[in-house]
Amino acid sequence: MDTRFQKLAELLVRHSCQVKPGEHLLLELFDAPEAMAVAMVEATRAAGGHPHVTLRSNRVMRALNKESGEEGLRIWGECDLERMKHMQCYVGIRGAANVSEMSGIPPEQMKLVGKLYAKPVHFEQRVNHTKWVVLRWPSPSMAQLAQMSTEDFEKFYFDVCLVDYAKMDRDVQPLKKRMQACDKVHIKGPGKTDLHFSIKGIGVVPCCGERNIPDGECFTAPVRDSVEGILQYNTPTLFNGISFTNIGLEFSKGRVVKCWADQNQKELEAIFDTDEGARYIGEFALGFNPLIMHPMKDILFDEKIAGSFHFTPGRCYEETENGNRSEIHWDLVCIQRPEYGGGTVAFDGEIVRKDGKFVPADMHALNF
Repeated sequence: MDTRFQKLAELLVRHSCQVKPGEHLLLELFDAPEAMAVAMVEATRAAGGHPHVTLRSNRVMRALNKESGEEGLRIWGECDLERMKHMQCYVGIRGAANVSEMSGIPPEQMKLVGKLYAKPVHFEQRVNHTKWVVLRWPSPSMAQLAQMSTEDFEKFYFDVCLVDYAKMDRDVQPLKKRMQACDKVHIKGPGKTDLHFSIKGIGVVPCCGERNIPDGECFTAPVRDSVEGILQYNTPTLFNGISFTNIGLEFSKGRVVKCWADQNQKELEAIFDTDEGARYIGEFALGFNPLIMHPMKDILFDEKIAGSFHFTPGRCYEETENGNRSEIHWDLVCIQRPEYGGGTVAFDGEIVRKDGKFVPADMHALNF
């Protein structure tokens, strides 16, 4: 077995999920090597836990999602929800031979899948009641998005996944304290980007390998109705297999009142019309993984880019409750390093990050 598989499994079991003797861990493995499932089973048992494994195929998932009716989705969701209720830990490893596998499925159908399956099983039960972590698996499809050879991308993948998360957790504490004390956030950037909002009284969560691998962010949420101004994102993204570039949003009293992108405007409007909460923001986070520098249309990597932030339409997390409910949670990323146009983030009038680098001395350890 590739020793990197064993190191990653050990990280997921011991650091991310902190599996205790007697706990049950569910592994969902999408289009990834069976050897990784074996490594996870062995690591879970070594920690005294009970492993459970489901092997999934994205092509099969597409077939299921494409034409499943309400009755089929409801029973599927109820069955998997019952299993999830017995789990204390969850690991989702998601490979993809084709990152656009779900494209072409009508948005109304994907909304139904979200409502009857993803929402009860994952967003309500798994996210709120298990120790969970999700991650991608390196594939030629992902290497293409990153514009790298498969071999080079695999090396990059394991390098960024196996960083020193204990050190990162120590380094992020000054940022967490500033965010906890902050009321007004002001973001400025190229073009018309000029955004104001409050994070007063909202929780703050540093992420250092506990929920995502790779990791490196600190998140909160805006007071729901406080967001005002314009934000121009500069990172390409995928949503249900549909590609978007240069998304821009205009806010008034917290609500998205105008949206635009370089292409697929109709599809973009449909996403923000998913429900009322889709037009409000559920998360604000600063990214700082020092080894992730450029976007690759994979949000688990892109939201951790050094010198970036993400401002997320849709559902908030319980840990950073701002009252927003939605069937979507769409992490849209803006990179503020000079080569991407620069920009500033200010807390209560103090610039804490400029052109992607943290300014206060006690946060320099987070800089790339």
